[in-house]
Amino acid sequence: MIIDGKAAAAEIKNSLRGAKAKLAVLMVGEDPASSVYVRNKERACAEVGLQSCSRRLPATATTEEVIASVEELCRWADGVLVQLPLPDHIDAKKVLGTIPPEKDVDGFHPNNLGRLMIGEDGPVPCTPAGIMRLLGDVAGKHCVVVGRSNTVGKPLALMLLQADATVTVCHSKTKDLAAFTRQADVLISAVGKPCFITADMVKPGAIVIDVGINRTAEGKLCGDVDFGPVSEIASAITPVPGGVGPMTVAMLLENTVRTKSSKTA
Repeated sequence: MIIDGKAAAAEIKNSLRGAKAKLAVLMVGEDPASSVYVRNKERACAEVGLQSCSRRLPATATTEEVIASVEELCRWADGVLVQLPLPDHIDAKKVLGTIPPEKDVDGFHPNNLGRLMIGEDGPVPCTPAGIMRLLGDVAGKHCVVVGRSNTVGKPLALMLLQADATVTVCHSKTKDLAAFTRQADVLISAVGKPCFITADMVKPGAIVIDVGINRTAEGKLCGDVDFGPVSEIASAITPVPGGVGPMTVAMLLENTVRTKSSKTA
């Protein structure tokens, strides 16, 4: 079965139509992938009817200039996000810490990550949230997460644990990776390497979630998973594109509406 992220995202967006909330997005530099993501977020806001504001600063902007822009956007918007990655000379932790936790629709503020750690309500990172929505009930399942980033791997592992899954996190230093991935009832890859997960690394009947967005040497978009061969043995799998990506944007919109609702409740 192909897990249709587009259809699931469309349902979420339909449920948000008519909501009143403002989202502000700040981008620094001209990273092509980031530009695509920002346009997708703008388009999604327009589709649902949310107000949006995108601001772009040059790659030469200083940490102080970025923080000043964040503070200004926070005065206007219900939800604010800074598009990552930022140029290396900018203190990303300092910038993200400037966003008030209640307006942190990306879920990356230390306070919100701390809430996630102890199981309290608050904004959560959008990609892991979208994955959890696609998976549904994972209680008792062995979930193997390949990748330990702060944006996907780590928060996703916490969400899976809170949903009563048994969780294994693998990374670049894991020895005999395939020995772990072949045990997974649910295998999630978020490493950013084209066709990294091959059919011999997957247990027959497993659910496979591909978070990767990569380009082949020919310029073709692909994920971390060798889709064709793996799809023949998996019970369900997300495609790239059309799987996790649309869910990430949908969860961002949902987080934005929730920030507005929490302030007016």
